[in-house]
Amino acid sequence: MNDAVIIEAVRTPVGKRGGTLSGVHPADLSAHILTSIADRTGIDPAVVDDVVWGCVGQVGEQALDIARNAVLSAGWPESVPGTTVDRQCGSSQQAVHFAAAGLIAGQYDVVVAGGVESMSRVPIGASTPNGEWAYGEGYRERYEGRLPNQGWGAEEIARRWGLSRAQLDEFSLSSHDKAATAQDQGLFDAEIAPVTLADGTVVGRDEGIRRGGTQEAMARLRPAFDENGMITAGNSSQISDGASGVLMTTSAKAAELGRTPLARVHTAVLAGSDPFIMLTAPIPATEKALTRSGLKIDEIGVFEVNEAFAPVPLAWLADLGADPGALNPNGGAIALGHPLGGSGTRLLATMVHHMRRNNIRYGLQTMCEGGGQANATIIELL
Repeated sequence: MNDAVIIEAVRTPVGKRGGTLSGVHPADLSAHILTSIADRTGIDPAVVDDVVWGCVGQVGEQALDIARNAVLSAGWPESVPGTTVDRQCGSSQQAVHFAAAGLIAGQYDVVVAGGVESMSRVPIGASTPNGEWAYGEGYRERYEGRLPNQGWGAEEIARRWGLSRAQLDEFSLSSHDKAATAQDQGLFDAEIAPVTLADGTVVGRDEGIRRGGTQEAMARLRPAFDENGMITAGNSSQISDGASGVLMTTSAKAAELGRTPLARVHTAVLAGSDPFIMLTAPIPATEKALTRSGLKIDEIGVFEVNEAFAPVPLAWLADLGADPGALNPNGGAIALGHPLGGSGTRLLATMVHHMRRNNIRYGLQTMCEGGGQANATIIELL
């Protein structure tokens, strides 16, 4: 039976909205990942059967199948196809799931999975300037005219799980502290492919990390969604620009190509939950992944749970009982940023390189997604 292994995992630095990567077209940002993968592995791009690319805002510069446009922008052979995936924030994690399924089924021998989002150039919500357009009569009738809002969802999680504003802010400060330490120690260097701008400037570091924050300063931030609420810009993920990707194949094909895999996709599952609270599906997705894999929570050595809002990983931690020290050990989206379609493989790249440094056998990543969904993926170090 075929398996699905990861040969390389790479990402751009994550840029702030309006920051240094905002001048780079998202197809070119994606092409940079493809070029970096080929350079790092020595793989001839002509052997790639498909490029499966996550992107949420598939409009404007990210429209017309950005996966294919990235392939052509990278100068790869015209024979290499590409397809673009939207599972909201989990789009590039879903790209990995599709790639793994294709490899195991024998439809692919070599595939690149990843994603991109340039939120500076294609603002969040650009594909639905009136958000109500996305919901038909059947949806409205089922939910009595209610429309989902992720800010409301984050507030509701904080209330239902009994989380205080101080807890949310403390978790967020910790994310920045961990990310700053990782950056200072060079722990991101192996996963980052620096981007050279048109003026020759080389961007090699994540821009969103803030240092020296305090609980007092965080407490002064005003709620973003509910004037009496707890969710602020400080305990939410950042609007960001970035791309990431992984080269995947089978163990047999890797041997044929003379490449040593880093890890294999052990288990890949999905879950759905209430679309209005929206952000809780990582909990059942993780439970499903553990059940399907036969692994116990304490056999997993690292967890990457996307920090869309601080209540998301905190509620996940409360329900799953995982080791808090194994959760997002190098910080998360609150500090590093959340370039929507590129976040899934950003988490994966960070997790795989962390597993290699620390000889961790199993890692699990999961993230909340629009519509009340979640992917969960267990990776095994090889």
